[in-house]
Amino acid sequence: MATYDINDKVYEAQGGMFSMMDLLRTFTDTDMQADGMSRISDLHLKVGEPVRFRLDGDLETIAEGIPITEPVLRSLVFPLLSEKQRQSLTSNVLLDIDAGYTWEEEKLNFRLNVFHDRDGMACVIRMLPKHIPEIDELGFMNPSVWQDITVLKQGLVLVNGVTGSGKSTTIASILEYINKSRKTRILTLEDPIEYVFSSEQSLISQRELGKHLSDFPNGLRSALRENPDIIYVGEIRDAVTAQLALTAAETGHLVFSTMHTKDVKGTFSRFIDMFPGDQSNEIATQLSFSLAFVISQKLLPRKSGNGRIPCFEVLKNNSGVANLVRTFKLQQIYSQMETGVNDGMNTLEQHLIELIAQDLITKEEAITHANDANIASRLS
Repeated sequence: MATYDINDKVYEAQGGMFSMMDLLRTFTDTDMQADGMSRISDLHLKVGEPVRFRLDGDLETIAEGIPITEPVLRSLVFPLLSEKQRQSLTSNVLLDIDAGYTWEEEKLNFRLNVFHDRDGMACVIRMLPKHIPEIDELGFMNPSVWQDITVLKQGLVLVNGVTGSGKSTTIASILEYINKSRKTRILTLEDPIEYVFSSEQSLISQRELGKHLSDFPNGLRSALRENPDIIYVGEIRDAVTAQLALTAAETGHLVFSTMHTKDVKGTFSRFIDMFPGDQSNEIATQLSFSLAFVISQKLLPRKSGNGRIPCFEVLKNNSGVANLVRTFKLQQIYSQMETGVNDGMNTLEQHLIELIAQDLITKEEAITHANDANIASRLS
């Protein structure tokens, strides 16, 4: 049986040899940090290609790094996996493996996904943030958003965006504020656990998919019998999870979850479309009553070139919004956000314009990331 060591120097780059530990150590390089946070989010390994890091959202190749061979990739990745996971990968190329690794010395956690493509094995490793940001540091356009959310007793709060847009960080900051300020029972269902909470005013239980629960629907059903005040479901992926989240919100719980949608308006379509067409009216009605907030976010490169900054789109459910959802007039939701600034709402474009005014992002980045193609005319 082959043995693997995380300190084995097997990858050649920059005129030297690197181990997996050397590559992980790059995440903590002080030259690669902004505001105390790593500018590197992911490490990409793939047979036939040099090592790449995602720096400020862009993939960057290690200088003079040579293409990785299959044996080298295994020597880099296999120290992070259990023997059972290694055997699964080598015996069945149709499988992909989700795993976690803890760097005890630095108290850092990493999550990784290992899979096969046409060239061989590949792996993506993400560093999970060490510290939960303070809620007032998140950067909402209107601070009343988090202030209103953290005092909610029930309802559904959806935080949406593409992978790596900071959804988990936003929810973690909100939950940590509640943890420190309210006496509640919080249950989280995650895939995987990213931020580790310590119970303070609140009592928190964190459960991880594959370790403590088989899937989100079963975890949610169980949670409803465990006397929670607040439930965090890592992601709504299917109709069963969506229905259970709605039910939990309807029955007096505060439910947080995420979805992979690019904007607030798309969230409603995606949510309702999970269900058969004959249930659309019923689900839209439930959603109109149960929903509290929808937040959509993106991470944009800072104008300084040093790190990224979040930009938020926020919808607060009020009587006008609820009526639009029930009557499927989703195209009018944008105008509700645009005119609802005094109620804590804003469009992505409104926040982009404010970030430009604060000299934090460029006009070019705003145009690139805007949902409304007409934003250019508002910036001229």
